[in-house]
Amino acid sequence: MNIKYHTINRDGCSIRCKLFYDNLNDVRRAVLFVHGFGGHKETKAAERFAEAAVSKRKGTLVMAFDWPCHGEDARTKLRLADCSEYISLTTQYFAELAGADNVSVCATSFGAYLILKYIAENGNPFHRIALRSPAVNMYQVITQNIMNEENHRDISRGKETLVGFDRKVKIGTEFLQELKTADITKFSYMDFCDDILILHGRKDEIVPIEAVLSFADDNLIECIIFEKADHRFVDQKMMGEAIARMVGFLFET
Repeated sequence: MNIKYHTINRDGCSIRCKLFYDNLNDVRRAVLFVHGFGGHKETKAAERFAEAAVSKRKGTLVMAFDWPCHGEDARTKLRLADCSEYISLTTQYFAELAGADNVSVCATSFGAYLILKYIAENGNPFHRIALRSPAVNMYQVITQNIMNEENHRDISRGKETLVGFDRKVKIGTEFLQELKTADITKFSYMDFCDDILILHGRKDEIVPIEAVLSFADDNLIECIIFEKADHRFVDQKMMGEAIARMVGFLFET
C-alpha cells in the first residue's frame, strides 16, 4: 500500500489529506475515512482501515482528512458549516477520481454525526456509509461526556475553551448552540437505511448505546453491537473485526 499527502485547495478551503492506494492511475472506488472530535488524519485506525480496504479490491483509494481546526488544518474557529463544506469538497474530489457512484464513507463518532447531518440536509452522495460509535446525540455527548468542569466554567463566563482528549479543540458558546440546533435525530434516514451500517460498543463511555440503538431502530438501520467494546474500540481484536465488517459492507455489490 502506498501513502501520499495531498491538499485540496478549492473555494477558499485548504483541506489536508492523506491518501492510501495501490495505483493512483487506476482508481475505481474511493472511501473517505472520517475521524472524530479531537482526532486527525494520522490516526492508526485510518491506516489500519486503509490497509484492509486497499487489499480487498484493486483500484481502491482511501482518503483521510483533517476536519476544520483539527490536525494540520489552519482554521481557528470550528463551525458546522465549514465541516459540511469539507464533506462537499472531498466528495467532489473523489467523484472526479472514481466516479460519483463509487464513493463511500467510513466515519467515527463526531465525524459520523457530521456525515449524517450532511446527508439529511443535502441528500446522500455516498454509495455506502459505515459508522463506528456514531455520536447521534452530539450536543449531549460533548456537554455531558467530553467537557469537564473547567470547560463548563469557561463557557458560562462567555469564554472559549479547549475541549477533547489527546488533542483538544477550541470551542465556544456559538459552536455549542450550533450543535444543539442541529439535532440529527429529528431527521428521517429511511430513504438511505439500506446503505448505512452502524457498529457500536456496549461499553461505550462517550456515546451511550441507548441513544444509538434508538436512532438505528427509528430509521431501520442495521446496528452491530460489540459487547465488550468501548468508544474507541481499544481492543485491537475487536477493532480488527469491526474493520472487516465495515470493509465487507462498503464493498458489497
